[in-house]
Amino acid sequence: MSFTESFEIVAAVIEGLGVGIMALGLVVVLVRFVVDLTRRRGSYDQLRVHLGRVILLGLEILIAGDIIRTVIVDASLDNVLILGLIVLIRTVLSFALEVEISGAWPWQAKRGARPPA
Repeated sequence: MSFTESFEIVAAVIEGLGVGIMALGLVVVLVRFVVDLTRRRGSYDQLRVHLGRVILLGLEILIAGDIIRTVIVDASLDNVLILGLIVLIRTVLSFALEVEISGAWPWQAKRGARPPA
């Protein structure tokens, strides 16, 4: 097995891990939400926060897999440009999800946070 083939497999495993985390995370979050609903503690806002965090984690892992695949396995100018576009789109999506989860811009103080002493 060559170096390139080895990293092709590594990239595929990492990408599969990212998809698996998002799929399993969705199931866990939905089960947790249903259990909370039956106990009268269900909160749509909690569902959104937990689901957003699962998606963010999955996206970060997918970006790592894309970088490995593009840089090590198939480093052509076209593929690097496509990777840049994919990373840009996923970064904007991650930023939007983080703003949605936290309810504040990253440069604003977190709600309920105390200023540094």
